[in-house]
Amino acid sequence: MKKIGLFFGTFNPIHVGHLIIANHIAEYGGLDEIWLVITPHNPHKQKSSLLPDYHRLEMAFLATESYEKIKPSDVEFSLPQPNYTTRTLIHLSEKFPNHEFTLIMGEDNLNTLNKWKNYQTILSDYQIVVYPRLTSTTIPEELVGHPNIRKVDAPIVEISSTFIRNSIKEGKNIRPMLNKKVWEYIDHNLFYR
Repeated sequence: MKKIGLFFGTFNPIHVGHLIIANHIAEYGGLDEIWLVITPHNPHKQKSSLLPDYHRLEMAFLATESYEKIKPSDVEFSLPQPNYTTRTLIHLSEKFPNHEFTLIMGEDNLNTLNKWKNYQTILSDYQIVVYPRLTSTTIPEELVGHPNIRKVDAPIVEISSTFIRNSIKEGKNIRPMLNKKVWEYIDHNLFYR
C-alpha cells in the first residue's frame, strides 16, 4: 500500500513555502509521495487573478522536477465543477485502490473543516496531516485529539501567493521566493503584471 499525501491548492503561483512544507512532510511525515493537487477554481477566491489551470500545473512541474517524492496532479481538472475535496478523495480511492490517501492542510484550514461538504466522511475515512501556521486559530472541540488528525512539526513558512502576485505587479524582486524556473516562466509570460 503506497501512502500518498494530498496537498491541495491553487498554487497561483507555486512558491518555496509550498515546497518546504511538501518536502518536510514527504521526508518526515511517514508518506511515500506528496501529490500537489492543483485546484481549478476555489469558490472562495476571486477568479480574476487566477492563472489558467495549464499554466499553474506547468509551474508546479517546473518547481518539483528535482523532487522525487513530490508530484503535481491535475486530477481535479476533469472532475465536475464546483468540486469538493470529498469527491476528489472518493475518485482517487477508486482509481488507485492500492494507494492510501492522506489529506494535508494548514492549521487554519482545520479550523473551518466542519464547514466542508461531507467533512464527517473525510474525518472517518482518511488521515489528516496538519502543519502549523503563525496565526493561532481555535480548533473545533470535536477535532481536538481526533485519532485521524496528526500534527507535524513542519517549519512555519509565511509566504503567500497573493503577496508574490502583488509584489510582481509592483515591480519588486521576489525571486528568492520562487524556484528559478518558475520565476523565469512567470517573467517570460509577463504574468501578474
